[in-house]
Amino acid sequence: MEDFVGGFFGAVSQRDVVLDVFFGVDYHSHLGTRRAGMIVRDHADGFQRQIHSIENTPFRTKFEDDIVRFHGTSAIGCISDADPQPLLVRSHLGTFAITTIGAINNAEELVEEYFSGRTTQFMALSSGAVNATELVAALINQKDDLVSGIQYAQSKVDGSLTLLIMTDTGDLIAARDFMGRLPVLVGRDENGHCVAFESFAYHKLGYHDEYELGPAEIVRLTPDAVEVLAPARDEMKMCAFMWVYYGYPNSNYEGMNVEVMRYRNGAIMARDEAARGAQPQVDYVAGVPDSGVPHAIGYSTESGMPFGRPFIKYTPTWPRSFMPASQDLRNKIANMKQVPVPELIRDKKLLFVDDSIVRGTQLRETVNFLYDSGAAEVHMRSACPPIMYSCKYLSFSSSKSDMDLIARRVVDSLEGEEGVAHLNEYADATTERGQCLLKTICEDMGFDSLSYQSLQGMIEAIGIDPEKICTYCWDGRE
Repeated sequence: MEDFVGGFFGAVSQRDVVLDVFFGVDYHSHLGTRRAGMIVRDHADGFQRQIHSIENTPFRTKFEDDIVRFHGTSAIGCISDADPQPLLVRSHLGTFAITTIGAINNAEELVEEYFSGRTTQFMALSSGAVNATELVAALINQKDDLVSGIQYAQSKVDGSLTLLIMTDTGDLIAARDFMGRLPVLVGRDENGHCVAFESFAYHKLGYHDEYELGPAEIVRLTPDAVEVLAPARDEMKMCAFMWVYYGYPNSNYEGMNVEVMRYRNGAIMARDEAARGAQPQVDYVAGVPDSGVPHAIGYSTESGMPFGRPFIKYTPTWPRSFMPASQDLRNKIANMKQVPVPELIRDKKLLFVDDSIVRGTQLRETVNFLYDSGAAEVHMRSACPPIMYSCKYLSFSSSKSDMDLIARRVVDSLEGEEGVAHLNEYADATTERGQCLLKTICEDMGFDSLSYQSLQGMIEAIGIDPEKICTYCWDGRE
C-alpha cells in the first residue's frame, strides 16, 4: 500500500524548540511524501515560515538550512500529502499559524457558499482548487473565538478534520477530529509541551507521555499546562489502518502498540487458517517490506514455519518519496528497489504477508519478480480484509473510484451491479462468493493461494472496543 495521509508536530516551551520540531516533523515522514512546512514564533522577531516540496528529497535535507536561521519558543510543522502548509493567517481572531490533516469531500460546496457573498476570495492553487487549510481557516474566522471557529469548521466539513494552531502569543491549540479518526498525543518535558500524531517522535526527544486527546477534544498547550477547551465525546471511530499500516512500529494509540498489534494480527491469521485447514506448508514465511514484515513474524511464530527475507527493499538511493512523472520509470524504480536473495527463493515455497491489497498493481510485479527469481510456489496473505470501499473520511487513498480497488473490480467482473448487494459475502472466505473472489484474484495475479485476514480477526488483534474502530473501507459501516 503506498498512499499517505500526513502528520504534524508542535512544541511550546521556555526554551528554543526549533530542533525539537525539526526532528519531530521528520519523524512523521512515513505519513507523507509531497510537501512539508514549519512555522516558528519568537517573542521578539515574530513568525518565521518555510514550505518545501519533499517529493524528491527528504524533509530533513530540505530544512537543514532553514533551522540555522529559525529561532523561537513555539513552533509547528507538518508533513502534508495535500496542499502547501502550515499557513499564516491574519483575521479578527489575530494572527495565527494553522496546519490541518484529514479530508474535505465538500470543499467546492463550501467555497461556493463563501463566494455567494461576493466579498470573499481565496488564493487558488495551480489546479484552480482552494488550499484546504486556507478554507478551514476561513471557516474558523466565521466565529468570534478560535474554539467556536474550530467546532464550526468541523461541523461543516464532510469528511474529517484534525488540526493544530499556533497563536500570536505562542500558545498551541490542538483539535482532534470529531470522530477521533486520527490520533493526537501530548508529551511533556521539564520545559514545556509538544503535540504529535506519533508518540515515539517525542519520546526520542526526551518528552514523556502526558495526554491523549479524545474525539472532538480541543486543548491549549502552554509551557506549563494542558488546558481542555472543549471536552471529548464518547463516540469514536479511529482508523484501523493506523495499526495495520500507517502507524510507525514504536507508536501507541488508545493504549495499543502498533508493532504488538501486528504480531498479534499475523498470529491470529495463522491460527484461523490452521483451524479451517487452509494453511499451506512452505519453506519460508516472509513479509512484503516494510510494513508486512511484523504481520509475517506473527504468522511465522504461530504457524511454526520459519521466517525469512527472500527479498530486501533497497532504499538508500531510492527514497519512497521519489515519484517520477513517467509510469514506466516508476515501474522500473519499483523493480530496482526489490533485491532478491536467490538462495531463499530458488525452488522454495514462499508465503508472503502484505499489510493490505488495495489496487494490486505492485503486488503483481512482486509475484512476477519472485517467479522470475525461481520460486516454486508463492502464497499471498493480506493482513486486513478485502477493501471494498474507498475511504471518504481521510485522504488515505488516491483511488478515484471503488473500481480502482482490486476486490471491487473482481466483484464487478463476476456479477456486475448485482455484486454490490453481496459485498459482505465476498469479503468472507467461508462463503461461496468469498471463495470465488479468492480464486479469481489468484488466477489473475498468479498466486498459488490467497487469503485475507477476517474483520473479526483484525479487530481482535487491535484489542480495543470494536465500536471505537472505523471499518468503513471493509464493510461500508459509517
